[in-house]
Amino acid sequence: MPDPTPLGVQRKLTPIRVVGGVIYFFSLLLLFFVSIELMGTAFEMFGGGVADQLLSMGSNPVAGLFIGFLATSFVQSSSITTTMVVTMVASGALDVGLAVPIIMGANIGTTTTNTIVSLGHVTRPAEFERAFAASTVHDFFNVLAAFTLLPVEIFFHPIERTAVRLEGVFAGAGGMSWASPLKVLRDPPAEFIADMVTSPLALVILAFVLLLLALRGLLVLMRGAVLERMGGLFDRVLFRNDAASFTLGVVATATVQSSSATTSLIVPLAGTGVLTLRQIFPYTIGANIGTTITAILASLGTGSSAAMTVALAHLTFNVFAVLIFYPLKALPIGLARRWGAFAARSKASTATVISVYIALHVIPLAFIFWARG
Repeated sequence: MPDPTPLGVQRKLTPIRVVGGVIYFFSLLLLFFVSIELMGTAFEMFGGGVADQLLSMGSNPVAGLFIGFLATSFVQSSSITTTMVVTMVASGALDVGLAVPIIMGANIGTTTTNTIVSLGHVTRPAEFERAFAASTVHDFFNVLAAFTLLPVEIFFHPIERTAVRLEGVFAGAGGMSWASPLKVLRDPPAEFIADMVTSPLALVILAFVLLLLALRGLLVLMRGAVLERMGGLFDRVLFRNDAASFTLGVVATATVQSSSATTSLIVPLAGTGVLTLRQIFPYTIGANIGTTITAILASLGTGSSAAMTVALAHLTFNVFAVLIFYPLKALPIGLARRWGAFAARSKASTATVISVYIALHVIPLAFIFWARG
């Protein structure tokens, strides 16, 4: 449980208190991850398989970008979207050229969860400004990367061509898989709750309640003893420089196979001041690389060279994005910092920002259906 000791008074750490604190911390993390999974399940129930329907509607690269964004927003996981794309390419339902812009859009859609998590700080303006900036730096990086590389890809196909060459290296490999430890712990309770709550509206409300409870517990820990005793671990070890932060993002996301989970987890750390925006940026772009592992493993299982090409195109796109925008990191970081400051300025500003995010989902959806009609 959170330490109730008055500020400035240190309580002696006993083995029982240490073990209890660790168990409490990981219990909150599990609740946090379960709530995110439940939100994805609830949105899928609302849509009645809308992600699958969207992926089958792609007709041009621009629509493909929007489709990838929307499909990932609904399922709350770019790994799931890219795996679905890989499967569709393997079955012949989707061609490689259109799959590339869809996975670009998937990169953007995976940041929706971060924004939802940042709203847990909305009652504290200073914290909300930091948390919202931390959540949107991932948005700005992915949007800038997609808008820069999509026109180039349409005319010159550097991502597809690079992926085709890389596919030759992996030709003949297959049968590989990786069981995410996060899924092993998260899925049973999430599936049990989803089976008990059959109404999508009730499930999404429950998911938000659980998310808020988990966030509140984590924030109390971070504002108290954990912030003082573990701040050095994050600052001087895990996020000590860009290389360490980037590597942590790659490894953590490849292990749990969910960039939504790993990037959302650091938003409260930014909100409470444990990490800075500059420390978080290399971690988020590392998470972009790590999340490609799931689709690569899925493509190996299909035995399809086209599916492997798509999975490697996802990796290639993210590598190109890092090579272009890591040297220009001041641009996404500066945009995120300004957007965070605006969102936290007043209640009206917060409402405006939320309205923009809603419009970013409604307008592309309308465009897709208009273009299809």
